[in-house]
Amino acid sequence: MTFKELGLAEPILKALEAEGYTHPTPIQEQSIPILLGGKDLLGVAQTGTGKTAAFGIPILHQLYEGISLSQTKRKVKALVVTPTRELAIQIGESFTAYGKYTGLRNTVIFGGVKQGKQVNALRGGVDILIATPGRLLDLMNQGFVSFKDLEHVVLDEADQMLDMGFIHDIKKIIAKLPPKRQSLFFSATMPKDIVELSRKMLGDFERVTIKPEQATAEKVEQGVYFVSKGNKPKLLIHLLEQQPKESVLVFSRTKHGANKIVKKLDQAGIRAAAIHGNKSQTARQKALGDFKDGKLKVLVATDIAARGIDVDDLSLVVNYDLPNVSETYVHRIGRTGRANASGTALSFCDKEERPYLRDIEKLINQAIPRMPEHQFTDEDGEVDKDDRPPRTPRGPGKSGKNKTRPGGNNFRGKNNRNTSKKKPNRNTSKSND
Repeated sequence: MTFKELGLAEPILKALEAEGYTHPTPIQEQSIPILLGGKDLLGVAQTGTGKTAAFGIPILHQLYEGISLSQTKRKVKALVVTPTRELAIQIGESFTAYGKYTGLRNTVIFGGVKQGKQVNALRGGVDILIATPGRLLDLMNQGFVSFKDLEHVVLDEADQMLDMGFIHDIKKIIAKLPPKRQSLFFSATMPKDIVELSRKMLGDFERVTIKPEQATAEKVEQGVYFVSKGNKPKLLIHLLEQQPKESVLVFSRTKHGANKIVKKLDQAGIRAAAIHGNKSQTARQKALGDFKDGKLKVLVATDIAARGIDVDDLSLVVNYDLPNVSETYVHRIGRTGRANASGTALSFCDKEERPYLRDIEKLINQAIPRMPEHQFTDEDGEVDKDDRPPRTPRGPGKSGKNKTRPGGNNFRGKNNRNTSKKKPNRNTSKSND
């Protein structure tokens, strides 16, 4: 199927052709006809599947068909709520690209900056508003945002909203929405709280599920290094020196950890930048812009700040810290191997993180290949028998063997009877970003 077969307005087709889009991704192919038919939608899809175009294109089509562009005052007809500033900006850029021949206007509002320019844009009139929850609620309370004319509303990355503590803000926003509207709800995972929230928001809806949470990116080659916590910086520097021209995204569990990694890399003569919640919007956008443009080869990010990073040629993701929430691993490695590209995701695992590794492998139902021994191994250089990869169930016609391992041989050691079995605290506040 092509975009032309979806019955989209000519200006949108022209813009999609200019962007090099010819065939919709699975989520786009399934979602766009549903939304053009006026139904609500519950979309379950991980990052990198084309969600923004899946909801952006049909919204632009319906607004273009129904709005008089000559009207003196534009009213907010479509609202997109998303968790982070970076993701909001990215969605705004996508709406601008897909709608550049329609005459429709969009603006992005988010916290962390003065509200003056955002308020002026709203006063000038916009058709589509992309917002983070906190700033949206603030401007609503000040009377700068009205939902009186709202026809379409999108809640994007709903699970991340929950993780970031936005659930109460989201409920307040939903309570202010007009009852007659088209609602779109997107989430990569569907825990109970998210299911309950979707029921409050959606009316007569259809569900589209792409890449369930147990799946990892198909074209991402994965590997794990067992390494002591103190030797992680040395191993990272070693890996980066092996491929100095590649773009690498490094994940840290904490903001302080991200800053510390950048400092260590700087001491080794490797230029890097960190993005996280304590960084100013200007600093975050500069670092992200330099990374996308290829001026900066190494970007260190926390999970929340990384939402919105969309780099076509990202070849390597490094999990410097394994996430304590298994689903986060899937989101992280999905930053590489996007579209038709291949990519590699390497993880560092110290003794305290081994339970996280077992949980991740249980979730994705596959063993992450062990990398060969290296000079920065665990303190004792050995791997506990419980930390060896689980046996992958054999399926019909499958050998049950692992796929090609990045770097070659498995890293296996003798049983270590002294390894602690005590699991670290799984406080699922998920991030301190």
